[in-house]
Amino acid sequence: MTAPDDPAVAEPIAPEPTAAPARAPRPTTLHLMLTLTAATGIVDAVGYLGLDRVFTANMTGNVVILGMALTGADDLPLTGPVLALAGFVLGAVLAGRAVRGRSGAWSTATTGVLCGVGALVIATGALLMLWDDAPHPVLLGVTGALGLAMGAQAAAARALAVKDVTTVVITSTITGLAMDSRLAGGAGDLWARRLLAVVLMLAGAAVGALLLQVHVGAGLLLAGLICAVTALVGHRRCRV
Repeated sequence: MTAPDDPAVAEPIAPEPTAAPARAPRPTTLHLMLTLTAATGIVDAVGYLGLDRVFTANMTGNVVILGMALTGADDLPLTGPVLALAGFVLGAVLAGRAVRGRSGAWSTATTGVLCGVGALVIATGALLMLWDDAPHPVLLGVTGALGLAMGAQAAAARALAVKDVTTVVITSTITGLAMDSRLAGGAGDLWARRLLAVVLMLAGAAVGALLLQVHVGAGLLLAGLICAVTALVGHRRCRV
């Protein structure tokens, strides 16, 4: 009789489980992120044209402005870019903690973050609408608040992981559009979403610039409303 501890009759070792493949984003999630991209264009137009040449979402442009301002070039603002950058980082940290561990899926935390973003942007727009000729310290506070909102939005979008749609920057999107195009020998993958992201950012900036002729807060009210509606639609149709 074979001994129970004979290696020949040892139980076979079960194979290690493989990681589940990453969840592909739902088409509705893609559409909602593209919508937020347009809202970002509005916010940055208001920030640059209405809040003393400051980007509150596009931190690449903001850092460049800050670098030039440090040399005193062209009387560029210094405090505004610093506040926008600090607010953006804080917003990304707070939203990152909220959506941690939920990458690739729309969760209740995603809805909460984006509703908060919409509410904050609407609040800044309403403040500017109600307070004509707001003093410079108030405008700096608005700048910091918008930076915080856009940082939170960027973190929520990053957690959703919709390829090439970050909602706050399109440099990498344009790079992918060109690099993967048939002109560059690629297959032209994802060209539609990439092109739409660029066009929607452009359109949002144009709308934001036009709304400045109505009031500096008008564009922020619209952008905040877009974000809030996006959050509610995502909660209803994309939440898992």
